[in-house]
Amino acid sequence: MTLEKDISQRNFRNLNQKSMVNLIYTYHWVVEKIKDLLSAEDITLQQYNILRILRGSFPAPLSTLQIRDRMLDKMSDTSRIVDRLVVKGLVQKNTSKTDKRLVDVIITDEGRELLSTLDLHNDQLDNIVTSLSEDEMNTFNNLLDKLRG
Repeated sequence: MTLEKDISQRNFRNLNQKSMVNLIYTYHWVVEKIKDLLSAEDITLQQYNILRILRGSFPAPLSTLQIRDRMLDKMSDTSRIVDRLVVKGLVQKNTSKTDKRLVDVIITDEGRELLSTLDLHNDQLDNIVTSLSEDEMNTFNNLLDKLRG
């Protein structure tokens, strides 16, 4: 389907506007696909992002500041999201041994198990972009990198 049909809009001010609207619309479309997968495990996209970041650093803990720097959504309230993950038993928080002003966060065994379960669905995540060939995906990634300059 085309953007025009999806959002019931025939005309755009110019190609720049259409590109921006298309990018935003597609972002939300992809997010909804990912949310559908994550909802079965009762976690949000931001929680999933934090768990993946912590798994990548495991066994070393990360401060909430380090997590925020690595997050895809820089506007997230990292501390609040981490607190929700603590309640779910997916991460642990401890006062930093090197700087008492910081909190170290580490993924728990339960958090790693949850990610292992979600990893079983990686094919579903990959299928979101299967309508593009490998060459098209390379071009797409290069264009997005170029856009961010």
